[in-house]
Amino acid sequence: MNKLQNLSAPIGRIFLAAIFIMSGLGKITNYAGTQGYMEAMGVPGVMLPLVIALEVLGGIAILIGFKARFVAFLMAGFSIVSAILFHADFGDQTQMTMFMKNIAIGGGFLMIFAHGAGAYSLDNRQTKTIQ
Repeated sequence: MNKLQNLSAPIGRIFLAAIFIMSGLGKITNYAGTQGYMEAMGVPGVMLPLVIALEVLGGIAILIGFKARFVAFLMAGFSIVSAILFHADFGDQTQMTMFMKNIAIGGGFLMIFAHGAGAYSLDNRQTKTIQ
C-alpha cells in the first residue's frame, strides 16, 4: 500500500498541473480572445499576464513539487475565484459543471496544501551530508 501511496502523489500532481500548464499556454496563443473574454466578464484584461504566469509557473511548481504547499494555496484560491467570476451562471448546466470542476480542483489543491507534495517532489528530496 505504501508504494501505491507514494505513486499517487506525483500522479495527482501531474493531473492537476497539466490542466493549468495547458490552459496558460492556450491563453498565450489566444491572448486577444482571452483578454476579451475576461473583460466581458468584468475582469480587467491587464491581469492576463499574471493569470498566465500563475497558471504556467504555478503548474510547473506543482508538477515538480517545488514550494507545493504555498503554490497549492494560491492555486486553490485562483480556482475558487475563477469559478465564482466566470462560471456562476447556475441556470446554464455547462457553467454549473465548470463551476463544480473548479471547486473540485480547488479541493485537490487544498489537499496538497494540507499534506504537502508527497513522494518524488523537490520539496521532499533527501539531502545527503558528507561526514
